Amino acid sequence: MSFFSKQVDKRLAAYQRELIETHYEEVETMYKQMRSWRHDYRNHIQTMKALASDGDMDAVKAYLDMLDNDLNTVDTVVKTGNAMADAILNSKISLAKSKNITVKADAHIPVKLKMSELDLCVIIGNLLDNAIEASLSLPQDKRIIRIYMDMKNTQLYISVTNFTSSGKMRKIKNRFRTTKGEGHGFGLIRIDNIIERLDGYLSRNSEDGAFTTEILIPQL
Repeated sequence: MSFFSKQVDKRLAAYQRELIETHYEEVETMYKQMRSWRHDYRNHIQTMKALASDGDMDAVKAYLDMLDNDLNTVDTVVKTGNAMADAILNSKISLAKSKNITVKADAHIPVKLKMSELDLCVIIGNLLDNAIEASLSLPQDKRIIRIYMDMKNTQLYISVTNFTSSGKMRKIKNRFRTTKGEGHGFGLIRIDNIIERLDGYLSRNSEDGAFTTEILIPQL
C-alpha cells in the first residue's frame, strides 16, 4: 500500500470514529429528553389533580396541551423494526426539525439485516447529514427531505431526496461536487466504499432542483 493510500485510510478511519461518536451523542440527547419527561410524569399528574380539584378545567386542558406538545418533541417518530436504523433516523429527524426542515419518512426493515450496524449507521447518517446541510440554503417553507427504506426482494432499498438551491448539480469525475469544503467529501467516499464492498448498487441523481440518492444492498 502506498504512503498516500495509508494516509487516506487513516483520515477515513478518523472520520468514521467522529461520525459514530456524533450519532451516539445525538441519540443519547434524545433519550435524556425522554428520561427527563418520564421523571416529571408524577409531578404532572399531581398538578392536574390539583387543578381538577379546584374545578379549573380550562387550566387542566391548557396543561394537557402543553404536555402533548412537549411529548411530541421526544416521541419516536420512526419505527423501522431495526434498532440501529431507528436510533439514527430519529436522531437525524429531530436534528432536521430543530433547523425547520420538514422530514417525510416511510421506513420499514422487516428482516434481520446481514450488513453490520456500523455500515448502516455510516450510510444513513451521511445521507441525512448531506440532505440537512443542503436544505439549509433554502427558505424554510421549501426545506423538505424525503426518506424511504424497505426490502425489495432480498435487497435493502434506501432512498433519500432533498431539494437544493443550485438547480442541477455538476459531476466531477463521476461524483457530485460537495459544497461543504475540503475534508467533507469523506462521507460520500465512505458510502461509496461500503456499497462497493457489499456488492450493492448506488445512484445519485440531480434533476429539477431535487437531489436523490438511491441504494440497494443485498442481504443474502
